[in-house]
Amino acid sequence: MLRHEFQPGKLVAGFFLTVAGVVYAGDAGGAWETPWFAVIPVVTGGLCLAGAVAVLTHGVRRRRAEPRQPDRL
Repeated sequence: MLRHEFQPGKLVAGFFLTVAGVVYAGDAGGAWETPWFAVIPVVTGGLCLAGAVAVLTHGVRRRRAEPRQPDRL
């Protein structure tokens, strides 16, 4: 049994923020050079995508939660 509700929007946001952290960690460790502005599109795009996923998830769950009414002829 799940302890909490799965929220894919938070998963997507966490993934993109982790990617941004890895990019900066690689730069700090000397593995590669990263310009300071390179992470802005990654974070912004990730947060926008996470918002879209959250809205889609909310719509799907709301539709499934609605009680189905019998068709009347």
